[in-house]
Amino acid sequence: MTDAIEKHEDEGAKAFDKHLARRLLRYLKPYRVRAATSVGLVIFSSLLEIAGPAIIAIGVDLYVKPLSGANTVGISERFGHWLAAHGWNFTPLVGINIAATLYFVTLFADFAVLYTQMVLMNLMGQYIMYDLRKEIFSHLQRLNVQFFDRNPVGRLMTRVTTDVDALNDMFTAGFVAIFGDIFVLVGIVIVLFWMNWRMALVLFSITPLIVLVSIWFRRGARITYRQVRARIAAINAFLQEHISGMSTVQLFNREAREAEKFDQLNARHRDANIDSIFYYAVFYPVIELIQTIGIALIVWYGGGQVLRNTLSVGALIAFFQYAQRFYEPISDLSEKYNILQAAMAASERIFKLLDTPVQIKDDGTRTIDTFQSIEFRNVSFAYNDEEWVLKNVSFRLERGERVALVGHTGAGKTTVTALLLRFYEPQRGEILVNGINIREYTLESLRSLYAIVQQDFFLFTGTVAQNISLADPKIAPEAVREAARRVQASRFVERLPKTYDAEVRERGAGFSVGEKQLLSFARALAFNPPVLILDEATSSIDTETERLIQEAIQTLMEGRTSIVIAHRLSTIRSADMILVFHHGEIRERGTHEELMQIDGLYRKLYEIQYREAVTA
Repeated sequence: MTDAIEKHEDEGAKAFDKHLARRLLRYLKPYRVRAATSVGLVIFSSLLEIAGPAIIAIGVDLYVKPLSGANTVGISERFGHWLAAHGWNFTPLVGINIAATLYFVTLFADFAVLYTQMVLMNLMGQYIMYDLRKEIFSHLQRLNVQFFDRNPVGRLMTRVTTDVDALNDMFTAGFVAIFGDIFVLVGIVIVLFWMNWRMALVLFSITPLIVLVSIWFRRGARITYRQVRARIAAINAFLQEHISGMSTVQLFNREAREAEKFDQLNARHRDANIDSIFYYAVFYPVIELIQTIGIALIVWYGGGQVLRNTLSVGALIAFFQYAQRFYEPISDLSEKYNILQAAMAASERIFKLLDTPVQIKDDGTRTIDTFQSIEFRNVSFAYNDEEWVLKNVSFRLERGERVALVGHTGAGKTTVTALLLRFYEPQRGEILVNGINIREYTLESLRSLYAIVQQDFFLFTGTVAQNISLADPKIAPEAVREAARRVQASRFVERLPKTYDAEVRERGAGFSVGEKQLLSFARALAFNPPVLILDEATSSIDTETERLIQEAIQTLMEGRTSIVIAHRLSTIRSADMILVFHHGEIRERGTHEELMQIDGLYRKLYEIQYREAVTA
């Protein structure tokens, strides 16, 4: 399974996808003012970066080593003429002090601008992550149950956490910073060619080497990054599955074998990271080496021009600084490329999830005011293609009646309740509530009609009271306590240190199977629905606990329409109607007494259970 997950995760996202980029930019729309302000601040910061070396060049050329000769650098000479034209003739000491002050002001202003820009972008990134995670989780809640049967929970968690974080990196450290890096590069190129185009050509002569190294780095880093992402998703899925099923692992003494599997996954993830480290370890030292070569060329060529009095000392110093600042954006752009690649890969997976169609559409407009009846009319359903789980099923249930569904495992009993709740849609036939197709009702109205106690019960992290009421403000604390009392759950709840405020750990750890089952009964009773569904509700309860809740179940079903699915036929003898399912069809129907008079499936099932009970 993990190999399949890795293959799915590694399905190739393009280095840059215009469609995905446009879709991502939509999330910037509510924060476009902040984004525009950040872009403006980055450009202003770039101008300050470019201004710094120019200020040093002017200060050195005018006040430390005054210009001499006619062929010196133009910027200092022009600035000197401008000062003289305005009557600003400073002594060397005053001029140096002014230049140093201006340089300090640019540094301080650059710090303030970058600080403001980073705060704005990080705030924007947090808001976008909030919006995106909210959208993903809301979409997940609308997807049908079958989607979760086919997709590992660990992989879905990766979408909401790790992939969204990758997009945050793009919005905070990549998207706007790219503008700044490009602006700095273009500004430096223009300034250097303006100062001395020959020196600029010498410096840029090594640019092809930088391009080749950057291409190699981007290609290699892209492949290794995708491998890292695929393997961390596989680890997440493995951990979620095995931590949730730890009791099974320990029961069958599989700890050593599962540890070996995890070790293999962990090693593959480690190796992928090591591969990515190789590219980073080579790229940055090579860029440093090329930068050193560029500076050496400036020393060689620029020093000669200074000796020949065709270049000022200030200009040579400025060239040194510009050369250093020229290589920084190039390195940053390569890193931003990886951030962009990560965002493209993450956004492709996120949008693939968001584009998963919602098969159960909540487009009904009716609400259920008073419940009267449920009817299945020639309903057929298959989870996969033509493998029919239900075949032409028809029955009607009136208000206050109790119907029991019995049959072998896989006969289609639980599928009936899933269709009632619209977790799935039938391919043929229709399901009616009060004579109206359930698709015409809103999902909220339809599902509020039922409370269901399943054999696969679930407790959430929180308090006992919150698990009974699901934090519904409409359910008062007194109603929670009354529901617990009526299903005998109060016997153990009131022995807890904090009673109903006692903490419930993940999935109800610390409670017995019977205690968790009783809490699920209390939850169903607290919501007080008109229709109660008991799906193998006592199949996991010991004999003593079952005896305690039998009376509570009878009380719970009084005055309430009930659908009971049970393997233990002794629990449904009082049902008004028993439907016997066999291979997706209703083979028999009637009361217990009527079905016992027929030498059919029900009687055989009942006699088998009776003999087993006597033997036990």
